[in-house]
Order: sequence, then C-alpha cells, then structure tokens
Amino acid sequence: MHQQVSLNNRLVAATDARLPAVTGAALYGRGVFTVVAVERGRPFRWDAHWERLTEHARRARVECAFDGAEARESLESLIEANGVRRGRARVQLLARLGRGQWKVRGAEGPASDLLMLTADARPHGAEEPLALTVSPHRASSLSPLAGVKTINYLEQVLAWEEARSREFDEAVRLNERGEVVSAAMSNLFWTLRGTLHTPALQTGAVAGTTRAAVIELAAEAAVPVVEGVYTLRDLTDAEEIFLTSATHGVALVTAFDFHRYTVPVGSVALRLHEAHRELMLRGD
Repeated sequence: MHQQVSLNNRLVAATDARLPAVTGAALYGRGVFTVVAVERGRPFRWDAHWERLTEHARRARVECAFDGAEARESLESLIEANGVRRGRARVQLLARLGRGQWKVRGAEGPASDLLMLTADARPHGAEEPLALTVSPHRASSLSPLAGVKTINYLEQVLAWEEARSREFDEAVRLNERGEVVSAAMSNLFWTLRGTLHTPALQTGAVAGTTRAAVIELAAEAAVPVVEGVYTLRDLTDAEEIFLTSATHGVALVTAFDFHRYTVPVGSVALRLHEAHRELMLRGD
C-alpha cells in the first residue's frame, strides 16, 4: 500500500487518515468495495466499477452521496500523488451511521465515507501461472449478500489463506448445493471443446468487471460462452482453466490439484489474456 490515501475526496497521508470508531462499518462490516486496475496511471473500466459499487451499496443498505465523476477525479489525483503507473486501487464505501442494536446518539456527519487506497500490481499473469485447489469452505447462494463485495471479506480471505497453507495460489469454492461458484478472490473460467464456461451469477458468484470484459472479448473473438450451473466433475473435464479479477487480469491456471494443463500458443485462454491486456493498454 502507498503512503497517500483519499478520504471523502481529500488527499491525506495514510497515517493521518481518521474515521469514527463506532460506525456501521466497524460494528457490522457494513460497507462495500471494489478493486480497480491502474494502467499507465489511469483507472481501468472506472464506470463499470462505480456502477457495481453503488449497486452493491444499495443491496447492503449503504447510503452513497458521492458522485462517480468526482470520485474518479479524486482517484486520479491519488494515483498521481503516489506515482502509480501500473498497479491497483481499492475503493471502499463505508457506512458511518450505525443501524441495528448499536447506534450513536446524536451522531452527525455524512451517511458514509469514501476511502481509496493504491498499491503496486500483483506479479501473477500469463508468465506466472497459478496452482488451484478445492476449498473446504463453502459459499452460500442463499445469503442476502451473495455476490456482493462487502468489506466483511473474511470468508474469502480464510479460503485463500487455507489454500496458501497447502502451497496453492487459489481455491475453487462450491456453494451449499455443491455447485462451482468461483475462486476465493477471483472469477473462474474454463474451456471445453472450444466453448468457454463460467459459473452463473445465481450460484453466488460476483459479477466481476473483468469477468464481464472477458465475456465481451470472447464474443468479439467468436468464442461461444456459457454461463451455467456446474459441479466439480465439469471443472475436472476442462481443457484450460483461468481466473479473472482486476488484480490478476486474466491469470492462467496450469495445475488443479493433481491435474496439469499446458497453454499452447493460440489457446482460447492465452488469446483472451492477450486481448484483455491490449484492452487495458488502450484504456477502454
């Protein structure tokens, strides 16, 4: 993480940023976030990220009084202040006013806080493929927050840490019905006989912005895409597997438990990785 942050559209040193101690975010994890890729000093697919952030805020009942265009200007100022050419930014909308059993009497101020941070890019990409396993931790498609990126992200973190403890990079999560949902912190894709597959949102998967971009790129490349309901057997039959997120972009998987995958030149996964990279460089 870098030294400067943006708090309610004001630049401030990270060590000097102050938030109230008793808030809906602190008490209940009532807040939402998105991670935005930064390429050539510009936030990538900002409009899609802001639209999803505000939609998830609505579902989590986090009031948002911030304007997307003004927030983008603040993020661009933060990126410039921290000297980020290629990296990532985390944008968080945090509920300030408490609801439920614990409330602060006479509390004043905005209904929420907008906190933005930047950091360096993660190293993984096509040159550093990922090893994948199955997580023992299930996701719930029945949760009112299924598919919402809330700051209460500990389930995903624990699933990722458990996979890392077994020397894997990421883990496939299943829901309560045994359906494939996603990786712990990424969306999941695989190919079989020329068709691209990804879990449908009804399984509890997050509507990732990179996921949406890859589906669009596949359509442009005349690659059929199926958003469906799958089991682990479907995934183990895959010819190629890759993950998508703003942090990873399109990250190729070369190991899934005891399965090993090669990435031949011209494969669907590699073509989509390269197409997404070109998209980022154009700033589309």
